[in-house]
Amino acid sequence: MVALGCSLPGSYPSREALLEAALAALADEGLTAAARSSWWTSAAWPDPTAPAYLNGVALVETALAAVDLLAALHRIEARFGRVRAEANAPRTLDLDLIVHGRTVTEAGLIVPHPRAHERLFVMGPLAEIAPDWRHPVNDRTAADLAATATVGRDARPQ
Repeated sequence: MVALGCSLPGSYPSREALLEAALAALADEGLTAAARSSWWTSAAWPDPTAPAYLNGVALVETALAAVDLLAALHRIEARFGRVRAEANAPRTLDLDLIVHGRTVTEAGLIVPHPRAHERLFVMGPLAEIAPDWRHPVNDRTAADLAATATVGRDARPQ
């Protein structure tokens, strides 16, 4: 599963247009989005005065190992103008590898994402498309994790 997010539209007319283009760009890396959520909006964190975020998730089909999938996601981010300057800064595109099947830590990469289960802007969209999905470590469903998320509690479908 891949989480998509942005707070800046970059060269696109809107954040929605940018995220739709990023979703389409997955195919350029040989990735298939088998399902995707609607876009969810939430205040920026930790600075709520920064531009708000738009987020969603896609269930991605691939034969790539987790580390190779993450490299593909970073290539897409770069094509969309992502600059990794400072943590939590406004950005044009953020693609996070949330889980890779039932894999738990692979080749120095921490999967599942260590904080995704705490974030409503990830678990809410996931619960929308796969409410019975189970976290590979804590075995809780996406619906349950969305209901108890502690970060991004203001996240809502757009």
